Amino acid sequence: MTEGSGILDGRLLVVAFEGWNDAGEAASGAVRTLKELLDLYPIAEFESEDYFDYQFNRPQVAANDDGTRSLTWPNVTIFGPTAVAAQKSGAGLADDAEMSVGVVNNNNVYLLLGTEPSRGWRSFTAEILATVRETDITGIVMLGAMLADVPHTRPISVFVSSENALVRQELSIERSTYEGPVGILSVLGDAAERAGIPTLSIWASVPHYVHNAPSPKATLALVDKLEEIIDVVIPRGDLVGEAATWESGIDALASEDEDMSNYIEQLEQARDTVDSPEASGEAIAQEFEKYLRRGDEKPDAGSSGPAGDEPWRPKD
Repeated sequence: MTEGSGILDGRLLVVAFEGWNDAGEAASGAVRTLKELLDLYPIAEFESEDYFDYQFNRPQVAANDDGTRSLTWPNVTIFGPTAVAAQKSGAGLADDAEMSVGVVNNNNVYLLLGTEPSRGWRSFTAEILATVRETDITGIVMLGAMLADVPHTRPISVFVSSENALVRQELSIERSTYEGPVGILSVLGDAAERAGIPTLSIWASVPHYVHNAPSPKATLALVDKLEEIIDVVIPRGDLVGEAATWESGIDALASEDEDMSNYIEQLEQARDTVDSPEASGEAIAQEFEKYLRRGDEKPDAGSSGPAGDEPWRPKD
């Protein structure tokens, strides 16, 4: 952790939205991993009909243990430490109630998880920021994942950026240069910065040719980077094994499809060229132009990119 960074010294809200910003369910998977490890409770929930299109994100019906069927509506929930939940409910705090992430005690991590709203983004963002101010959250870390022309056999590319000059300086990171359509993460980030709340974005690149399945390898990459930045130890649980199984499964599919295998090999060559220590800026640019410029445009890694619905095969 970088000492003296305002975004790291206080209470952090780690954010992920399902949908356009969540290729391979990588970002939401990372926040769910944290939720399973932390002693957190819901402190705010947003499920207004003003925000969600139920024809696009339909409510779900399920039966509980006694057979009672009930509906669950699309929503967004902010989770906070036990003490915050107790204060909101008026209940006392149990003597043994603690927060921990691995071996590091940390009661300053909050989580936001839910469905990207369909409408009313300005009002929705205002509600989120009202809760942020109410709980004295001092920084927001936004997780996202986008489909990209990257090979599944190489380490998942993770891009960290910030619109806040102080955060960029203290963490030695860049500012995103993306221009184009954005998702709710960009809207929330813009509103937070305007309100004086520093933000940080962490994006993973998910191989586009396996877009239909969750990507535990990308989730693992986001967890790794988050752990590095906020300086906590996050147990990986089953993520490492799931990531290995995911990769070997794609290897098996590619071995039965010559076109897919050749395409992955091309992506590997492009990635290896970029990662090579002796690679010049011109060589890197040529490789990206050759392999990453396609008929359909994809957002930059630091932007809000859609999860997409394209096939794996390269276009002619």
